[in-house]
Amino acid sequence: MTFTTRIKDEITKVINNEVDARIELLAYIKYTYKLEDKKIKLYIENASCARYIFKLIKNIYNIDINLTIRTQKKFKLKTIYILSIKEKIDLILNEINDLNKYIKDSSKEEISSYLKGVFLSCGTINDPKTSKYHLAFLVDFLKDAKTIDYLLKLFNFHSKILRREKKYMIYIKISEEISDFIKLLGAINSLFYYEDIRIYRDHKNMVNRLNNCEQANTEKSIKSSLEQLDNIKYLKDNDLIDLLDEKVLLVIEYREKYPETTMSELANIISLENEINITKSGINHAFRKIKDLVNKHKNIEE
Repeated sequence: MTFTTRIKDEITKVINNEVDARIELLAYIKYTYKLEDKKIKLYIENASCARYIFKLIKNIYNIDINLTIRTQKKFKLKTIYILSIKEKIDLILNEINDLNKYIKDSSKEEISSYLKGVFLSCGTINDPKTSKYHLAFLVDFLKDAKTIDYLLKLFNFHSKILRREKKYMIYIKISEEISDFIKLLGAINSLFYYEDIRIYRDHKNMVNRLNNCEQANTEKSIKSSLEQLDNIKYLKDNDLIDLLDEKVLLVIEYREKYPETTMSELANIISLENEINITKSGINHAFRKIKDLVNKHKNIEE
């Protein structure tokens, strides 16, 4: 079972009031139906969704619905549930047209019901275990894409529209916003699952970043230490060491004694062993003096 199927199964078990249920149903039909042989036909792959939509149509419009189950064996075995509506077609289609004009000025509860219907019909959410967070709706017309995008932005979602072959995709990639959308749908169990994995992944990524940062700092510290030792060797080889003051000579002594320590650690060791107060800044200043003396002598030699 995919994560999308899991969410759809869960939200089809949420009971709505009559107004919200009607909006949800009309939104679902709008983005799913086909007109064939003077019938509204709905082709549904999710069994829970098929039962849910069948029940809504029956309760709201009090009409008979023909249910056909078809099995497809192309690539993989797939069951298609076909709902055929031959009564009150004009009424349903007129209500769908009126819904589009009405929904933009509706309450947040009614808009969330509309988005729930849209998600059931053409929405997908990647499993958070995969590499990317992705919520998407795929629709046929740009006008519909703009409507969905507008409604999502009313809830402060940063959705975007993308042309994809002959269709239009409305998508969200921000993990926190996808979490908020699942909450909007009322899929609480799916939300807990999503959040558990998202928190684990974010924590793991943070640990990796810290490890990478620590590794980079270690490499930088080793490179700096090797450069300092090279400069000290140069001064000794050229009898320049006596030109430095006692404090710098002390730093040189401890750098040679502790070649792998950071400058901060070196400052602590010198301070403790000699009962003086020397800071990381003081250590850095000493090595700048050493480097300046090395560069000055090299320039004279050249």
